[in-house]
Amino acid sequence: MEMLTRPRRLRENPLLRSMVRETRVSKAGLVYPMFVREGTGIVEDIDSLPGQKRYSPDTLAQGLIQVARAGVPAVMLFGIPQHKDECASGAFDPDGVVQQALRIAKKEVPQLYYITDVCLCEYTSHGHCGMLEQNRVDNDATLPVLAKTALSHVQAGADMVAPSDMMDGRVLAIRRQLDQAGYTGVPIMSYAVKYSSAFYGPFREAAGSAPAFGDRRGYQMDYHNRVEGLKEARLDVAEGADLVMVKPAMSYLDIIRDVSQAVEVPCAAYSVSGEYAMIKAAAQAGLIDEAAVACEAAVGVFRAGAQILITYYAKELAGWIDEGRIG
Repeated sequence: MEMLTRPRRLRENPLLRSMVRETRVSKAGLVYPMFVREGTGIVEDIDSLPGQKRYSPDTLAQGLIQVARAGVPAVMLFGIPQHKDECASGAFDPDGVVQQALRIAKKEVPQLYYITDVCLCEYTSHGHCGMLEQNRVDNDATLPVLAKTALSHVQAGADMVAPSDMMDGRVLAIRRQLDQAGYTGVPIMSYAVKYSSAFYGPFREAAGSAPAFGDRRGYQMDYHNRVEGLKEARLDVAEGADLVMVKPAMSYLDIIRDVSQAVEVPCAAYSVSGEYAMIKAAAQAGLIDEAAVACEAAVGVFRAGAQILITYYAKELAGWIDEGRIG
């Protein structure tokens, strides 16, 4: 049979398959999320996220050293305070849990790049991401609190801040606050396209951030919407975002593709707690090859257009890259 074009020619040899690979995955694009709980001497397993831990600021270096040894270049810190109140005072406290953790981390493991999640849900007694006015999140009243929180993180040593609250105008408020304080070189990675998702469940247990009433659909995005995501990303870039993020990742690969092509800044994606927990549960039940599925899912995110992947599998992915299972 005459057949001039045979795509299989480029697949039969493993070396050639690697040579012509369209999507390449590097450890340089991985970010590992970590939970820091206020207190001392804490290293505890997270039941909802098998294999993940909560650290206190004084023990955090134990986990950070593992990240650095794996070759993962960056971490994203989430704080869990002892005290919560209606005005989220722990979020911007110079001696808050994230601020303590940053000062220790930068001293003990300086080779890592430190990104901090800027939100208020972990710090408010009601569990919402902003200030309340008659049980409704007041967008504009929340902006100065977010800006003050971001500044406190940078003053404590954060290399980058990542607002995840989904308040309108928060990127501009943070950019102005940082610039006025002289931190013009600190980048902002906005959770620009953050959907109201059922995939966040394990994280909310891990961070103790579930809302005390209602839900977050009034400020996080409706997962039916695609064009709105492009609008959000473009607005954040116009306000000064240096990178934008799509969250979650697995069910939103089309959005990652759209956003990465629509804006002229790097695009990150967050493979969230529910995605991680599902793979873990299926692997523990003996239904899948955990490494193979986790690698395939990660490649899908990069293939869709992300340059950065925030994932609880970051350390394992780094090892699988070294082993040649992904790359």
